[in-house]
Parts: sequence; C-alpha cells; structure tokens
Amino acid sequence: MNNQKSGTTGPCSLEDRIRGAVWGQFVGDAFCLGSHWIYDLTELDRRFPGGPQGFEVPADWHYHFGKKSGDLTHYGEGALVLLQSLAVMGAFNAVEFGSRYIALFDSPGYSGYRDHATKETIANFHAFRAAHPKEVFRYQGGADDDQPATVSRLAPLAALYSRHDDYLSVVERATLVFQNNLRAVAYAQGHALILRELLSGAVLSDAARTAAKYMAAKSNEGIEVSKMIHAAVTAASLDVRETAVRFGQSCPLKSSFPSALQCALHHTDDFTGALRANAAAGGDNAGRAAMIGAWLGALHGIDVVPHKWMELLTAEEKISDKLEIIVALVHEVA
Repeated sequence: MNNQKSGTTGPCSLEDRIRGAVWGQFVGDAFCLGSHWIYDLTELDRRFPGGPQGFEVPADWHYHFGKKSGDLTHYGEGALVLLQSLAVMGAFNAVEFGSRYIALFDSPGYSGYRDHATKETIANFHAFRAAHPKEVFRYQGGADDDQPATVSRLAPLAALYSRHDDYLSVVERATLVFQNNLRAVAYAQGHALILRELLSGAVLSDAARTAAKYMAAKSNEGIEVSKMIHAAVTAASLDVRETAVRFGQSCPLKSSFPSALQCALHHTDDFTGALRANAAAGGDNAGRAAMIGAWLGALHGIDVVPHKWMELLTAEEKISDKLEIIVALVHEVA
C-alpha cells in the first residue's frame, strides 16, 4: 500500500485531472468487461489464472456475451450517453439526457444488458406516455434502485459543475433520472464530493474525509455514506479481495462504494494495480472500477491512465471528442 500524506498532490492542471477522471472512469469499466459479475472467487480464479488482466472477451455464458475486448459494459454505455449529452448541451439537461438514454437502451436493436434502473425507468416512461401522451416526461422519477447506475457515470458532470454553488443539486437531478432512491442520491453526492476535492488537488484520503464530514450532516442516508467512507479509510491497509468480500461484492452501493474506495486508497499510487486488484475481487467489479478509475484519474491526472488502454476502447474517438468539449467548457469559466 502507498500511503498518502495530508495536503495536496503534485503539479497537475485542472484540465489534466478532468481528462484523468473521465478516461479513468471509462477505462475502469471496460477493463472488467469479461470478468464482471463472477461472485465465486474459486470460479474466478479458475477462469482467470493469476487474476483478470483486463479487457478480456466475455465468454458465451457471460452477461456481456457478444461484446468484444474494448467495449463498455452497460454502465459505460450509460456513461457515454451522459458525456455526449453534456457536450452537446453544454450543461446538464435531464430531458435531453433521459431521451438520449431511452433512445439507445429501449431500441429493439440494443443487445446489451439492461439493469434494474434502466428497465424500471423505461417502464415508467412508457406508462407516463400512455397516460399523458401530450406531456413531456421530465426524467426525475427513475427506478427505486440503489446500485451504481449513476456513480459509474458522474466524472464529466463533476468536471462541469464541481465549482458551482448548485453542484450537489445537479448531482441529485442527474441521479433521479434513473434512480429515484434516497440512498442512490446520497452515494452519488458522496462520490461527487470526493471528485470535487480531487479535482481541486486534494489527496484521496483527505478528499474522502471531507466528503464524509459533509455527508454526515445531510440526512440519514448521508450518515450511512459517511460511515461507509470512514470504514473504507480505516480498512485502507487491508487486503483488497478480503475487504471486498467483507463489505460485499454485490451491486448495492452500501457494498460497492466502500469496496471501491478501500481499493483506491490501498493502491493510491498504482492505477493498474488498483484495477487488477478490484477485478480479482469479483462481483460487481465493473461498477467499482468506474469509481476507482475516476478517483485515481482525478488524483493524478491523465498520465496515470495507460495510453494503450485508452486506445483499446471501442468508443475511444467518441470519448476523446466529447471530453475535449467538456474541457474547453470548463476552461472558459475557470
């Protein structure tokens, strides 16, 4: 484990931290495509001797079968939709983002995985359209879901809004599009607060403690987020795989969020090691990896993300083009 001292990290521009956060989020997601959602660690070790090395092709029994190395999971595909929406609009717009998302995930041609947040929100959309055919669905009544749908896509939104007074309100609106759940909102805000501190140059342990302090004063759900952040910080020196099993390998944020944070803290200065250790912990490693990649990318900047991994992504050009629009927008108001 590499321990961080209190204070700030070394010289790194805001623009490079933004690039690191967004690329880290997407690379983390794609890294776990072929090893995603394997909970039995004996089975994981059998299928990936020495642990997943990243970007494996999903097997024919797998949830993501049909995708190829470098493709994104459904989390990453949703994240790409948000990035595109932010770049096109220059701001967060729930209706534009929601409409764009529904157009992809509700399309008869979509062959990827649809998680609970997506399926229930699509059902809500169609029910609303049937009852109110002339009204616009506002996309603020998503599924009752407390999993990583939102936290796995927030990096570009954090880049645009982290210095705005309404930052956490925007995060809440972005969450409600597909997760009308107080716990999901609270964890998304906790994640966003950590990203804000990192984009400002804080070290990860300090960023986590600052987020925990703020969340503890917000709500009962915020208190839970604060407690889980402190639990992750306390466990930072422990084995990542054993700690993930203890927190829980599953999707719900009460498990996945502290597991991700503990891994990022344990491998603070080792982006590659963090993603490999997280992948080897099994379960919802893709959801966790999106958070880990975003945090470590924001902490160290774009140079920490292996360039060859960025080039592996099928969506490399789309991500690069839209991300640079976000960077330019942030630079204009800096």
